[in-house]
Amino acid sequence: MNITKTETVSPILRLTAGLIPEIGIILGSGLGALADKVQAVAKIPFAELPDFPRGQIAGHAGRLVLGTLAGKRVAVMAGRFHFYQGFSMREVTAPVRLLANLGVETLLVTNAAGGISRKFRTGDLMLIDDHINFIGVNPLAGEMRDGHPIFLDMTEAYSASLKNTMRAAARREKIALKRGVYLAASGPSYETPAEIRAFAKLGADAVGMSTAPEVIAARSLGLEVCGLSCITNLAAGRTRKPLSHEEVLETTHSARDKIVRLVGKFAELL
Repeated sequence: MNITKTETVSPILRLTAGLIPEIGIILGSGLGALADKVQAVAKIPFAELPDFPRGQIAGHAGRLVLGTLAGKRVAVMAGRFHFYQGFSMREVTAPVRLLANLGVETLLVTNAAGGISRKFRTGDLMLIDDHINFIGVNPLAGEMRDGHPIFLDMTEAYSASLKNTMRAAARREKIALKRGVYLAASGPSYETPAEIRAFAKLGADAVGMSTAPEVIAARSLGLEVCGLSCITNLAAGRTRKPLSHEEVLETTHSARDKIVRLVGKFAELL
C-alpha cells in the first residue's frame, strides 16, 4: 500500500482545483453527519482512490470529502479501516498517509467507544488525553523503508495545544467534554467483563477498536493530533444490556448535533 503524490494525490488536487487542506478529520462509526457539514468541492468514494483499501462496515460511508468547514480547508475521511476486517496495519493507516501527502498538518481522529470509567454515561464526549495500544501490532513495524522515524517518542501523542483548543471550543458551545485514556483493542468481538476490569486497572477510561494505529502513524509523519471519543455504550459488566453495533450507531446519531457543533468550533478556533 504505497500512497504517493503521483498516483493518488495529484488526481485529487485536480478535482479540487488545487485546494490544500489544513485539517484532516477521520470519522468513527456513525459520525458521518460531520462530513455533510463540509462545503464540499469534491466527494470521492474510497473505491475510486487508486491503491486504496476496499471494504466498509455499517456506519462508515467510505468516501473522502474535501472542502471548507468553519472557514478552514479540510479533508474528511468519512470512514476508516480496521485491523479486525483483515486489513494490514499498512492498509489501516493508508488514510493518514494520504492526508499527510495532501498537505494536512493537523489531524482530528474521532471514534465510537465503550465507557469503562464510572464517570461516563451513554452519549458523553471524551477528549482523548492518551491511549493504550492493546491491538498487539504497531503500525510502524517494517516501515523503515519510508524514511520516517519508527523509534518514536509518544510522550505527547495527543497535542497539548490542540487539547486546549478543543476544551475552549466545548466551553464556547456549552458542551460537556470529559477527558480520559482510550484503549484500542483488536475486536471485532466486544470485551468480556473480566477484560474491562483489567483495562480499568491499566488506567483505561474508554475502549474501542481503532484510532491508536492512526495516531502512531500520524505522529511518525509529523502531524499534530487531537482525539475525540463518543461514548456510545457502557462496557461489558457495566450494563445488563447485550452490546451491539446497532446501539453504537443509535447513540452516535443522537449525539451528532453536539459533535458537529464541537468540531466546527474547534476548526474555527485553530
